[in-house]
Amino acid sequence: MFRRKRLVPYLVMLGMIAGSSGAALAATGHDHAAGSAPVAEMVLNNGQKWQTDDALRKGMTEIRSVVADALHPIHEGRFAAADFGTLADKVQEHTDFIVANCKLPADADLQLHFAIAQILDGVTAMKEEAGQDQGVVHVIQALNAYGEHFDHPGWVPLSH
Repeated sequence: MFRRKRLVPYLVMLGMIAGSSGAALAATGHDHAAGSAPVAEMVLNNGQKWQTDDALRKGMTEIRSVVADALHPIHEGRFAAADFGTLADKVQEHTDFIVANCKLPADADLQLHFAIAQILDGVTAMKEEAGQDQGVVHVIQALNAYGEHFDHPGWVPLSH
């Protein structure tokens, strides 16, 4: 019950983002296999990366780490459906940490929500019966967009 109450404001914000970004997503296409689908609407802060806080950097570093550790077995075809589910749970756990602990100014927070929404799309896809690998691609795209738009010293993008 506590978890549900904690996520309600977050889910409302994601609903607002999804409603406002649908046209942008439609305009950019969905060629996920090519890795070209951008995280909808993310922009820089007047040409500069958005500031981060310790909680955001910790959570995103953890998400990147668990995804990076999974890439080799995924590419080798050694990642079973249960493994995707476990990966999704780990990514969800670190995303929940970010949502609960990250305190950014409103403009930066809005930009972060675009990346978080795509990460959660990836989590959902990883829990489905088909397209689990595309869920990982969603998460990688969100992580890379985060690195392009947020000041996270030492951030290294992931390739897939």
